[in-house]
Amino acid sequence: MDLVLLSRVQFALTVMFHYIFPPLTIGLGLVMVIGEGIYLRTRKLEYRALAEFWSKLFAATFAVGVATGIVMEFEFGTNWSTYSRFVGDIFGSALAAEGIFAFFLESGFLAVVVFGWHRVSPRWHYFATVMVFLGSMFSAVWIVIANSWQQTPAGYHLVTNAAGFTRAEITDFWAVVFNPSAMHRLGHVLLGSFVQGAFFVMSISAWYVLRRRHGTTATKGFDVALGVALVASSLLLVSGHGQAVAVAHNQPAKLAALEAHFRTSHGGAPLYLFGIPDVEAKRVAGVSVPDLLSLLVYGDPGHPVTGLDAFPKDELPPIGVTFQSYHAMVALGMLFIGITALAVLLRWRGRLYDQRWLMWVFVVAVLGPLAANQSGWVAAEVGRQPWVVYGLLKTSDAVSRTVPVGHVWVSMALFCTVYLGLLAFWLLVLNSKIQLGPEHVDEDRESGRPGPMLGGMALLEPRTERRDPSTGGAEE
Repeated sequence: MDLVLLSRVQFALTVMFHYIFPPLTIGLGLVMVIGEGIYLRTRKLEYRALAEFWSKLFAATFAVGVATGIVMEFEFGTNWSTYSRFVGDIFGSALAAEGIFAFFLESGFLAVVVFGWHRVSPRWHYFATVMVFLGSMFSAVWIVIANSWQQTPAGYHLVTNAAGFTRAEITDFWAVVFNPSAMHRLGHVLLGSFVQGAFFVMSISAWYVLRRRHGTTATKGFDVALGVALVASSLLLVSGHGQAVAVAHNQPAKLAALEAHFRTSHGGAPLYLFGIPDVEAKRVAGVSVPDLLSLLVYGDPGHPVTGLDAFPKDELPPIGVTFQSYHAMVALGMLFIGITALAVLLRWRGRLYDQRWLMWVFVVAVLGPLAANQSGWVAAEVGRQPWVVYGLLKTSDAVSRTVPVGHVWVSMALFCTVYLGLLAFWLLVLNSKIQLGPEHVDEDRESGRPGPMLGGMALLEPRTERRDPSTGGAEE
């Protein structure tokens, strides 16, 4: 394995592992805001217990996300020094904005969210929860802007120094921020994050329902997350369409790779539902809908679509990986709409929580949004190849040439070892908190009134379990 490919594999592994956590915190943040908002409006203590429970899962996930994200910034300098010199003026400003406007906001208020339940007023605590949620979203905003600039560069000019090295400099900051693909991609990323967080909450809540634990608290948590999941999944369909149209205009080679469209069509182009691309034969063995690609992209079933044959061979992305990852993302997105719509229908009829098979589906369905987000990232990044900055800098020219291949192997092995340890630690922490579940919140505790006193100290009473007669479940 040569240096370029090995460096790409290392960076892909670190990014894909890190990308488990930011979407989850964004989605959990939205569910926290909704759940705590319902509590403030209704004063139903089940929502208070749920918001406190979700904040603990958020904190554990946020900590691992921060730890894994730092590694990528070091890799920009170690493995991709040429790239860093080329885009440093632009990428660096976005990363600085992410640190100032997102990370500090999120981490600053997180302590209030986790530890301030009995120390600040409910309204002040809700304000902190909203700030944490906004901080998690602002983090995505600046990272997506930086990445989108690589896909569709704008607001820059090229400067060559005396040594002959060329780099990009900002000429229009707002043109960088609102580059042609940024807002389409940002909306898609945020909606995908909302789906991942909602399915995470539904998975835990469904498990409680199956185990007959936490009674109405579990079902109310499922209801909140189900509403988020259905709305976000449906909007993802709209967002994905808008992004595909933008890709057709800004990166036609990527669109051709996403759909394995080998030859430029003179009329309408088909859209493949699934299949296996044959690069040598320049065809796809699969199921397609005639003229649908032209209709979706251009609004005209007879409109020509540029094929891979219109681009130089050395500027074509890998077809197989791009095609399969993109179609996997689309298929999973349609599945999310289907199962959440079914669940809403059953909930409306009052039969949802009697369907144990569907509850089991939701328990394992948490893996679906994770796979969809990863597949979408792979499709976007691999589909951009061979460019690291589209049309300006190729990936093969961006790597650090002075780093020995052996060093990359060793560092990648160490990263994998540490990441496996972090993953195991995160899963253990989550499991311990999920097994414990939401705590029962009584009126005295919520109102801030002290419990029974003995010698100046509040009695610490053991937690007891009470059963909800309507469900037969236990609530702690």
